[in-house]
Amino acid sequence: MILEMKVPSPGESIKEVEIATWLVQDGDYVEKDQAIAEVDSDKATLELPAEASGIITLKAEEGDAVAVGAVVCHIDTAAAKPEGSAAAAPAAAAPAAEAPKAAPAPVAAAPAPTATYATGTPSPAARKILDEKNIAPAAVTGTGKDGRITKDDAVNAVPSMGTPTGGSRGQERTKLSMLRRKVAERLVAAKNETAMLTTFNEVNMTPINTIRNQYKDEFKAKHGGVGLGYMSFFTKAVTRALKLYPDVNSMMDGDYKIAYDFCDISIAVSGPKGLMVPVVRNAENLTFRGVEADIKRLAIRARDGQITVDDMTGGTFTITNGGVFGSMLSTPIINPPQSGILGMHNIIERPIAVNGKVEIHPMMYVALSYDHRIIDGKESVGFLVAVKEALENPMELLLDNNPKKAFEL
Repeated sequence: MILEMKVPSPGESIKEVEIATWLVQDGDYVEKDQAIAEVDSDKATLELPAEASGIITLKAEEGDAVAVGAVVCHIDTAAAKPEGSAAAAPAAAAPAAEAPKAAPAPVAAAPAPTATYATGTPSPAARKILDEKNIAPAAVTGTGKDGRITKDDAVNAVPSMGTPTGGSRGQERTKLSMLRRKVAERLVAAKNETAMLTTFNEVNMTPINTIRNQYKDEFKAKHGGVGLGYMSFFTKAVTRALKLYPDVNSMMDGDYKIAYDFCDISIAVSGPKGLMVPVVRNAENLTFRGVEADIKRLAIRARDGQITVDDMTGGTFTITNGGVFGSMLSTPIINPPQSGILGMHNIIERPIAVNGKVEIHPMMYVALSYDHRIIDGKESVGFLVAVKEALENPMELLLDNNPKKAFEL
């Protein structure tokens, strides 16, 4: 029986996928549920499992765009599984390897070419001048007989700063994945279709570092290896600020504004296929442990290529952390249709004024990019200040002066 395998729907809004990689070859025997291909949609990369066991016949090439529901391969379910095929190939190859090979016939050495100054070869005097100027003979056009490079040619030669004189000059043309093309399309659309502005501030990370140093070991031991990182503090600070400035937690829909009474926080993570933005649902109701566990779960799924469309659908606000890559300052791009995104950056010890004295503290620049069509300057600046206040006074504003209860220790 020939089974036609069709492209399943990865999500409600997805009509087409792209065959990124075939994990099997035409004519291979595949087992049921074995991953046979990786397919790219505009939101994620998914594995395509075999629906039955049998001999597979591929009906699409790598890089082909195929519609959801289209046939991509046939599986002959009546075919028997080959016995010992893996071992047969090396065994069959062994006698061939042992067969003696005929000695190659002797080849007469080609006569050495006679030296000549023609066809672009410099004369001894010209070569000395070119060597002093560090100019390759190939970069000089000879005016002598038969194209030889004369002394005058060498004297008049001028080094070209833009002319390569060695090294690789290769290039490779690779088609972008559907996911990467969609990310590019959305980023350009965000720049062109929103009135995007960015406001900046800085955060003294000393209070958070003090709390983390005091409780992180106990927190990790209590919660089965889940660490107490910076992201939970930033997520809780953001959800608090979104309640104070609800316009930042809204988005435009034509002539209407959609406001949300919940905070689904998108967390930008770097996966093997590019940037992905999974969502932490109802982050305003999660504990520190809940936030850290959910971010860890989503990051592992993104790293292992198991992220789904549902994991990345929705989101009312985004947090991105360029600091893990060493970024000091950036202007993050809004993740449409959201209206705001918070950019975190690296932590650097800098001298600052504290109560009239100069002290050195770990400082981080933070940036809020926002859609000015729906968020005014007052709300955007107020929101970022509220985030700063919560991060610089976490004991009172985020932990309710009871870290053991907040951390569930």
